[in-house]
Amino acid sequence: MSRMDAFRARMGGLAYGGDYNPEQWDREVWREDVRLMREAGVNLVSLGVFAWASLEPEPGTYEFGWLDEVMDLLHDNGIAVNLATPTAAPPVWLTHLHPEVFPVREDGQPFGFGNRLHYDPSSPIYRRHAAAITTKLAERYSFHPALAMWHISNEYGPTAYNEAAAVSFRRWLRRRYGTLDRLNEAWTTRFWGQVYTDWEQIDVPHIPRTWMNPTRRLDFKRFTSDALLECFVAERDIVRSFRDDLPVLTNFMRFFRHADYWRWAPEEDAAALDIYPDPADPGSHVPAAFNFDLFRSLKGGQPWLLMEQSSSAVSQWRLNVVKEPGRMRLGSLQALARASDSVMFFQWRASRGGQERFHSAMVPHSGPDSRTFREIKDLGRELRLLAPVAGTTSRAEIAILFDWDGWWGLEEVFGLPRSDFGYTGTVMRHYTPLWERHHAVDVVPAGAPLDGYKVLVVPNAYLMGDEGVRRVTGFARAGGTVLMSFFSGVVDADNRVRPDGYPGAFRELIGAKIDEYWPARPDERFTVEFMGGRTATSTWWREDLRLEGGTALATYADGLLAGRAAVVENRYGAGRVVYVATLLEQAAFDELVAATVEAAGVRTRFAGVPAHVECAVRGDETHEYVFLLNHSGESGASVPLETDGTDLLTGRAVAGRVELAPLGAAVVRIARRSALTPPAAG
Repeated sequence: MSRMDAFRARMGGLAYGGDYNPEQWDREVWREDVRLMREAGVNLVSLGVFAWASLEPEPGTYEFGWLDEVMDLLHDNGIAVNLATPTAAPPVWLTHLHPEVFPVREDGQPFGFGNRLHYDPSSPIYRRHAAAITTKLAERYSFHPALAMWHISNEYGPTAYNEAAAVSFRRWLRRRYGTLDRLNEAWTTRFWGQVYTDWEQIDVPHIPRTWMNPTRRLDFKRFTSDALLECFVAERDIVRSFRDDLPVLTNFMRFFRHADYWRWAPEEDAAALDIYPDPADPGSHVPAAFNFDLFRSLKGGQPWLLMEQSSSAVSQWRLNVVKEPGRMRLGSLQALARASDSVMFFQWRASRGGQERFHSAMVPHSGPDSRTFREIKDLGRELRLLAPVAGTTSRAEIAILFDWDGWWGLEEVFGLPRSDFGYTGTVMRHYTPLWERHHAVDVVPAGAPLDGYKVLVVPNAYLMGDEGVRRVTGFARAGGTVLMSFFSGVVDADNRVRPDGYPGAFRELIGAKIDEYWPARPDERFTVEFMGGRTATSTWWREDLRLEGGTALATYADGLLAGRAAVVENRYGAGRVVYVATLLEQAAFDELVAATVEAAGVRTRFAGVPAHVECAVRGDETHEYVFLLNHSGESGASVPLETDGTDLLTGRAVAGRVELAPLGAAVVRIARRSALTPPAAG
């Protein structure tokens, strides 16, 4: 039995709870907390995330008595603990005694105490003290009966430009390149005479005063992600040295640019996500769905954990609106629909002071006699009904590429034909029409195996290494369909332009050569005409294409590129490639995505269901669980079902059709006729 299987068995299904910070409260509040947790159906809390100063108030002086009492109290009431190492919040004595622990910012200014994540991950002093508190916790609590999981640090994220970071960066570069000759070649340092002759000459890339070597900056992003990962692995290995049968993980963040989660995920027992969709954005549930699909995919389709969300309003936006009644429930069910095995919140009880004093909580300032807590209790009851979905997963025939190297390549450097690319926005532009048409989607990194998929979507893959290129072209050659957008395959893993004309990596694949990239001027618009006469508008970007075996699905109808291909189709091996060389208006692009997927033989069982109803399926060898979620607060919906089943939320039989009220939901269990075998996703 895997560590996560054992964890699910202990939870009796899905985990439910949130961050618990008892050090902020008097003892009489602890007992009230535990009583309310039982009332709400909480079975897991994340404990000690910010408690370093409370556990070690002076160097080497430890106070565990309060934590002993809380751990015992929780266990006595049937509540398990996800115990955190508190190393995201170094105490003031550490930074006062060793100010070099503070991260230096990109502009050379020190970070200072009183912020979040106020440490340099490369600092040997920080790492030594982090290892010491982690060891003390593991010695004391590894076999405490409340302990169910280890939570290492919290939301890893600081980027530091300290001397310690420079030393570590040089060490990282020596491991990556071996020799200075190889580094100079990769960084193309002969340009502008930047050749290095000694490793000690290499420093961290502070804010560029003019322009900076792009590969140096790219490698620093890679290094920063790896430096943070080293901190996680060091603490993970400490707790595992005391006990090896418990899951160990940390909590990631949505669309977080500074850590390559594809490299992190293999080091954890499960991927875990903190996510705070903005309630003021009526479409925020769509990027949430993508992040859920990403986190399911990080561990090859295994269930993941929703580690933090809000019960209502947050405190990080300029305008922090509440979640209207039913939204919190719907967002929680959405995570479960896309293979989460938990629903957790930040935090259990709202803090009276501090930066997040107005951040909502499971128990708000208005107390248990409140709308929020009533919804929390109702959700806890429903999660117990949904226990059978724990451990199940989903399968997809469509994969979309999301790659941190490509993200960094587009956004962390200057000097591209356009320097205002937004990678996550581009990815969402490709994902949204698939979500609206109820297609299941996996997310893959560059270089992942693609067996089992019919369609691969490649959004703006500007930077891709040779293995990634081999996987994409091999997928098409073997019969897959590739939908690729502009400015892809341009540079290699060292951020150097590939030879033999644009797009060097994919010229043969798309059946066309790009003579020049033509970024559009402000407010410049073009007419694109598809075969058959339908027209659309494009903006922002064009490419001057010369066909080399591919055929035009659409051409420019005006401007200096009139008659040239704007959308290309190419037959490559046994497969098909569609390449979009301009930024089509959304409706036309959505139609192209839908037509490409349909031509590849991918069908949805929810055809005709309105886009505001989210339809997702997870299952195992015996049952499917069909989640139907109505994101509209104004309109109901009627959803046809191919097979009869039982709505787990109501216990009622469902035959033929499910009726959903505004913000309504159903989870229909259907007996499976054949086994579900998900494809590898990385």
